[in-house]
Order: sequence, then structure tokens, then C-alpha cells
Amino acid sequence: MAERIVRGDRRALARAITLIESTRADHRAAAEALIARLLPETGRSVRLGITGTPGVGKSTFIEAFGKHLTGLGQKVAVLAVDPTSARSGGSILGDKTRMERLSRDPHAYIRPSPAGRTLGGVARRTREAMLLVEAAGFGVVLVETVGVGQSETAVADMVDMFLLLLAPAGGDELQGIKRGIMELADLIVVNKADGDLLAEARLAAAEFSSALRLMRPASAAWHPEVRLASALTGSGIGEVWDAVLRYRDAMAQAGEFSQRRSRQARAWMWSELGESLMDAFRAHSGVARLLPEVEEAVSQGRLAPAKAVARLLAAFRGEGP
Repeated sequence: MAERIVRGDRRALARAITLIESTRADHRAAAEALIARLLPETGRSVRLGITGTPGVGKSTFIEAFGKHLTGLGQKVAVLAVDPTSARSGGSILGDKTRMERLSRDPHAYIRPSPAGRTLGGVARRTREAMLLVEAAGFGVVLVETVGVGQSETAVADMVDMFLLLLAPAGGDELQGIKRGIMELADLIVVNKADGDLLAEARLAAAEFSSALRLMRPASAAWHPEVRLASALTGSGIGEVWDAVLRYRDAMAQAGEFSQRRSRQARAWMWSELGESLMDAFRAHSGVARLLPEVEEAVSQGRLAPAKAVARLLAAFRGEGP
């Protein structure tokens, strides 16, 4: 499978991503072996995280952006994360429908994945999927997240550049955007900058630029920029890619590009450790026996949550009755 992926076999790539998303123990072992084989073939792409407020047009922008890149000869992979229903556990996974033109492009690959229980607007296995598409020869990887939220910043720990997509609005728009997201953004793009909204888009861009000047940039090598774009007309899309390339060059020249990748690898390790520990905790027989009783006691107010956690941890460690 590894050899077929390196040769650019899309069917093998799709099967491999399905494999790494599986929770079966034997599948996990095979997935880890596959990633280990492919690791030397990875790391040469530009990784972009794209997030934005609901209704801003993320999928439409990504399609226009992706078509622009394939027109330049780039191979583009889109890892789109769909929200998972807390009630049913299902996901729509409709990104290929929303990006119809890009999905038919032979130089593009779109893979929707369910977010599951993972915080941060990205699927747990998004990092591994990113390595797989890199090994398959895709030079630009776009990670479309669920949307701006409290834990959305997790995407910044896996991409080279964090792009925040915003819609034209008045000054009140700034009040609805979390400062943490603004501080993480390496590039802000005001989408829908066309027609009657062009004047509002220019005003919004000026306001966002002023807001960015009040924030300390994450790197001395790059000050976040604000760009106007229209996914509908295609205006400004090329300027967004130019900004991405200037960012990459500036960070590489300052030696911060490789440092960021190293920090991301460490963050990945700790994230995987936390998820794996939680999986082991839930699968523990002692915890499984005690959990229904403890949950009921907490829900009825007979047991404090902190005390419940202490009892569950004691069961996990094999202490007590």
C-alpha cells in the first residue's frame, strides 16, 4: 500500500485514510506501520489551515483557491472536517458536493472526515491523513475546519500557516470574533469582496488591520496581513497565494519554519498520548463496571464530580474495592 501511495494511486490513498481512521486494534497497528514506512516521503508540502465564521463561504473559497493552485500546476489535497452530531454520532460529509468543480479536477483530492469527539475542529487522524497525502505527492494541503470555536486553535498545531476567513461586516464584527483566533491568524482574508459588498469588505479589512496592529505578532519574521478576495469572481485569490509564499519564505529565512514543524511534532505526540490514555481509561474493565454507578450519583447530586473522578482513577489504577 505504501508503494502504491507514493506512485500516486488514489484508490490506495483512500483505503489508507480509511485505515488510519479506524479504531480497531489491528487496523491501528497496520496504520502505524504504514505511517512509519511513508514518513521519509512526507514534509515537503505547504500546510494551510482554513477556518472561519459560519456562512463565510469556506468551501466556496477553498474550491476557488484550489482551482487557482491546480491552474498553476500544483497538486492540492483538501482535508475537510465535518461536524459530528452529538445526538446521533453521524456526519453529513458533503464537502465533495459543495466543491463539485474541484472534486472533478485530476490534480485535486478531497477527503471529508467526521470530527468525532475531537476538540479543535479537526478530526483526530487529520495529522496522519496529512502525511498520507504528502507522500502521495500533493504539494499543498488545505485543512478545512468545522468553524470558529473555543477549541478551534488546535489546527494551529498542525499547519504551517493559519488562515482566518471572514465576511464583510460593520465594526460590530470584531466583537463576535474571539481574540485568541485573531492572535493565531497568520493571514486574514475578507471573503465576498464583490458587488454591493465590496465597500463593506474594504471597511472590514481596514478594521481588522487596525485590530491586528494592537496584537503582538507570533513571529518577528512575519506580521499578519489582511487581504480581500472573492470566491465568486476569483479576484484576490492569486494575492492570497502570493501572501502564503511570502510567509513561507520569510519563516524559512528566519529559521522558524523548521522550528514550527518540530513543535507541531511534539504537540502531536502529546495529543495522541492524551487521546490514547482516554481510550485506555474507557476500555478498562474496572472503570467500565464503576462508571454507570458514578455517573448516576453525579447526575443526582449525591457525589461531587471531583470525588467521582478520584474513584474512577482509583479503579483504573487497581486501588480500593
